[in-house]
Amino acid sequence: MAQLLGLQSKMSLEIHGLSSLRVSVFPLRRNSDNFIFRRWNFPGYSISLKKSLSVASLSREGDGFPRSSFQGSESFFRCMLQSMETVYLNRNATAKAILELVHSVGNDNICYDHFAFRTFGYAVNGYGIDSMAQIFLDFGYSPKEELRFPAKKLKALWFSPPAIDSEEGTGINGPLPRVFISELLVDQMSTQAQEIIRKYSEMSGYGNRHAALASALGSLTWETPSYAEFQQLARESEYAAWTLVNGYALNHVTISTHRLTSRLRKINSLNQFIEENGFKLNSEGGILKVSPDGLLLQSSTVADSISFHFSDGITESVPCSYIEFAERLVLPQYSCLPDEEVMEFHRRDGFEVGNADKIFESTSKDQLTRTA
Repeated sequence: MAQLLGLQSKMSLEIHGLSSLRVSVFPLRRNSDNFIFRRWNFPGYSISLKKSLSVASLSREGDGFPRSSFQGSESFFRCMLQSMETVYLNRNATAKAILELVHSVGNDNICYDHFAFRTFGYAVNGYGIDSMAQIFLDFGYSPKEELRFPAKKLKALWFSPPAIDSEEGTGINGPLPRVFISELLVDQMSTQAQEIIRKYSEMSGYGNRHAALASALGSLTWETPSYAEFQQLARESEYAAWTLVNGYALNHVTISTHRLTSRLRKINSLNQFIEENGFKLNSEGGILKVSPDGLLLQSSTVADSISFHFSDGITESVPCSYIEFAERLVLPQYSCLPDEEVMEFHRRDGFEVGNADKIFESTSKDQLTRTA
């Protein structure tokens, strides 16, 4: 088996109860320490291997929906997510108000579809997506598809949550969210922009190893930047400027609309409800973003702004975070299932480049300054 999979001599794989299996090998991540970088798919099973581990983790699939098992203390992990959420809600009045409004309609439970983070893809291992991903991998999340955004000089990777004993509860105490982490392709930026990003990345030292802690504390891992540097980055990439002043803070959380039980479970009804309550939705490409297959429907608010005190003594308003909404429709092969039997794995999974590209605009100057 080891020879078949092309494993290094120092790596071993233990699989129990499997025989006569056809193997497909998919390279997934670069060889960074303690990082999942290969996945093998077998009929009914998925296998992930970490470079520093001698035993791969094996999980049973359910109806084509692979789930790894949770690793470590679930209460500790949820406490970390709650700290991230608390920082996010304290800084973003719109998100807090909308969550309360949606909950007030029928005293509904709110489930999160995904959490999203932004990073600098600095040209050294351990920065970019890797820096925030590690904590989720450690607790059983599985890396999935990579998405590319050439015009924005970005790439992203999303992660599926591990299986847990119960999918009940609301908010942080409900089903674990997917995780979507994007990074700026710094080497494609101008020399001036690269110098600014390199300056603060190097200033951070080993801060990239503590990205989750920085997010939970609401703290930058580098010193406060100057307004001149913020403006320089903003002229070239609003994503870069946002990351410079927000760091590893939650960029957005997403309400899973189809998991609501009230009249708001259809995303068009939720969008109308939000606008009727005086909140502005991201209009880039239309209020409703629809995947080519028509099964992933998304929308988002325009980001809030906060006052930021720059190192050169200037205080200016900068974009903060926003809240997103996602409705995942039932896959065609499960369309005959009664509503009460439909589970999350029966619905469209993953993300869509076209939708995400427009959702990114929620923090853009054009959307923030739009009046209608």
